[in-house]
Amino acid sequence: MAIMIINEVSTMIGKRKTSVAEVAKNLHVKYETIQNLYLDKTQSIKFKILNKLCWYLDCEPKDLLRYVPDDKPPV
Repeated sequence: MAIMIINEVSTMIGKRKTSVAEVAKNLHVKYETIQNLYLDKTQSIKFKILNKLCWYLDCEPKDLLRYVPDDKPPV
């Protein structure tokens, strides 16, 4: 199955011209958590973290996670 949810966290951090370290520091979130999201090395995201990222980056969840439909239904 192809990946249908695309992580755009690195794109949004880049657009805001900030760094992983700054985001983590200002949100009081572990550096590793933001780094893993930035590098797309995570399988999930907590709503609490998503909420903080949206607030800090002044965006909506759809700006951080993009849905790309696949021909086959998810299993």
